[in-house]
Amino acid sequence: MRRTWLAVLAVTVGAAAVASGVSQMATAGMPSRPQASAPPRSPLRWGECPGPAQAALTCARLAVPLDYRHPDGRTIDIEVSRSASTKPADKRGVLLLNPGGPGLPGLTVPALMKLPEEVRDRYDVIGFDPRGVGHSTPLTCDFTRVQGGVAANPPNPGSAADVVEQAATAKRLAAQCTTSKTADLLPYITTANTARDMDRIRAALGVPKISYYGESYGTYLGAVYTALFPHRGDRIVLDSSLPPEGYDVEALRGQGAGFETRFPDFAKFAAAAHQEYHLGSTPAAVREKYFQLAARLDDKPVQGYDGTTFRVVTAAMLRADSDLAGLAGVWHALDTGQPLPGSDDTGGGGTYSDNYPAAYLAVICGDSRWPTALATYQHNVAVDRVRHPMYGAFTANIRPCAFWPAPAEPKVKITDRGSAGVLMVQNLRDPATPLSGALRTRGALGERARMVTVDQGGHVAYLTGSNTCADNVVNNYLVTGKRPAHDTSCPAQPATP
Repeated sequence: MRRTWLAVLAVTVGAAAVASGVSQMATAGMPSRPQASAPPRSPLRWGECPGPAQAALTCARLAVPLDYRHPDGRTIDIEVSRSASTKPADKRGVLLLNPGGPGLPGLTVPALMKLPEEVRDRYDVIGFDPRGVGHSTPLTCDFTRVQGGVAANPPNPGSAADVVEQAATAKRLAAQCTTSKTADLLPYITTANTARDMDRIRAALGVPKISYYGESYGTYLGAVYTALFPHRGDRIVLDSSLPPEGYDVEALRGQGAGFETRFPDFAKFAAAAHQEYHLGSTPAAVREKYFQLAARLDDKPVQGYDGTTFRVVTAAMLRADSDLAGLAGVWHALDTGQPLPGSDDTGGGGTYSDNYPAAYLAVICGDSRWPTALATYQHNVAVDRVRHPMYGAFTANIRPCAFWPAPAEPKVKITDRGSAGVLMVQNLRDPATPLSGALRTRGALGERARMVTVDQGGHVAYLTGSNTCADNVVNNYLVTGKRPAHDTSCPAQPATP
């Protein structure tokens, strides 16, 4: 999840989690008929969008089954948006977008994503708030602002005792979520059900296939869609992929390695600008400054930053070259006691909604079975503190998923069966969804996919930086349908921090 339109960065993917499960068209324990046959078409009544005005968009509400095992039972609402092609003669179909998360709204993404005109001419660009999120039927855990922060980003554990303390907090948060006023929705707020909602959107739009662009967690959503509906995807782009198991405990731990892979890019930048930021004249000195600041803030917070906030903000801002200067400014302010760049006195005021952490937990906890033994997390923290000392202990800490009910259905298995229409793009030094996990997804998809690796750092390859090679490959595929004949790579191009 790294776009300027995202109100919340899913730092612990998001950023940045499939074993045995379903056949091509139906999950285990679910009737195959609703999956094998096209869902009934539901007309969409396009009108004004909810929330802040988006003149470029129209919106509609679609009722979908809460539980696809009982398709004629209770329904929930999915809010859908459309940016229509202005050249109907050139239009190919529809392009659905998902910005990642999980738990992030997608309704305004078609207006905010800077798709080139040649792509917009070819598609009606479709956004939607996934089930449980935003203007779709929303979830809540009744978290306070502080609880919501801890739910997504638990403290960095310095010892086994810290894991014990966090386990008590995680257990309380899980209990609060699973007894909230929307707790009856929780078992059904999953990636598989969101993929089924996407197919209902396809049917309501009256098209036989959909094209799709998803980034970060959205890659897993796209891969699950291609597994459940292997012949209903047209041109599928997966940008910055999770492993084929999705966003589980191991994908989260993988961010410790991703942080270490990406951090040298920032260290080199900051060292070259030593006279401005005074963070160290060598990359090694900048790395040491990280540990100094983290330890100091663990002991005594400054300007609302404790050690956990410092680590989380650093991980978030490592996701884009354009944020490296801002990150250096934050470090400099924390190091010298100067006001933080862009700071104010609001103290995080305003109306708080816990919809993001609630939906985030619903998906990551409901998709996968997380370890339940406290000793497992203590072991993982100790191992990852040594393997990935900058961020590993943080990503290995225990979370509410350890105390969550078991998933309602088996996980969808990502396979090589189905239409060959998947294009993957992946930065070599991605801190949130590291290359190692993306390569395993590439292997699972087999000949269905082609992969383009990009010699740059950061999270999300398409339309985020100066590498026009990656942009051109994706644009060409969406416009013409032509993918590289084989997996390929884009060489480094000058960064623009």
